Amino acid sequence: MGRSGKGYNAQEALDQLKNAGVPRGMARGVGLAIGGIFLAGAAMNSLYTVQGGFKAIKFNMLTGLDPRSFEAGTHVKIPYLEKPILFDIRQQPISIQSSQGSRDLQIVNTTVRVLYKANESNLPELYRTLGQNYADVVLPSISNEVLKSVIAQYNASELITRRPEVSAAITSELQVRAKEFFLEISDVSIVQMNFGKEYTAAVESKQIAQQMAERARFKVEQAQQEKKGVIILAEGEAESAKLIGNAIKNNRSFIDLRRMEAAKEISSTLAKSPNKLTLDADALLLNLTAKSTAQIPTHRTPKTGWF
Repeated sequence: MGRSGKGYNAQEALDQLKNAGVPRGMARGVGLAIGGIFLAGAAMNSLYTVQGGFKAIKFNMLTGLDPRSFEAGTHVKIPYLEKPILFDIRQQPISIQSSQGSRDLQIVNTTVRVLYKANESNLPELYRTLGQNYADVVLPSISNEVLKSVIAQYNASELITRRPEVSAAITSELQVRAKEFFLEISDVSIVQMNFGKEYTAAVESKQIAQQMAERARFKVEQAQQEKKGVIILAEGEAESAKLIGNAIKNNRSFIDLRRMEAAKEISSTLAKSPNKLTLDADALLLNLTAKSTAQIPTHRTPKTGWF
């Protein structure tokens, strides 16, 4: 047996037992036990397991990368010669930030969330060209390229009003670019979109101007409504005076009705007052026996001098 690997260790252990004076039969038994342990270790190393949601490819130290890929389950490999390489084939998210210019030369800071996975039929080629960290190698660069290309086709205001269209355009172009690197893009969503300070300040100034214009327009409309209200009130008072004049002209008892209403109001006010007052009925308009204001006695200045 050659002097390398496990075989060398087993033979060396057997020779040491012989030199120590161990009986030949016992030495042979120990040698068989060591050989069994070696075979068991080799058998254990010849199996590997692929978990669900993963696929595996194998690298052979003699022949290189195996062009096949292996599904989830337990598989066989050649111990010490073949090494399994696992790939996660589930959908995975990655966030990418980028700064671009719009068609009207506004700076746009965009953050997108990309949902991707490896192309299962091209795992050996993907490993050969990009390795296992393929997402960090490829997606940031091609995403920046696609974002700059798409954003440049829209004005800053269109990026807000036509956001679903912009997101669909980014997804379509990114899917085409990712296929060149054996990747599959299932979804791209715009998480955040910010504009430069100058554009933000201009938008705020425009909004303030619009609010001031709306406020001025409201004040004008309010003044017009108040003017209409004054006109309507004046017309109502004129009409009321006209109606009262007609009522007095047609029926003199209308004055008596008014005097009764005034007397009721005065008496109600005096009843609530804590002061004690003594006034005649004529002063309080409570003399309801007079038939009209023409018959109300008037105060005459007494004559002075000798009779």
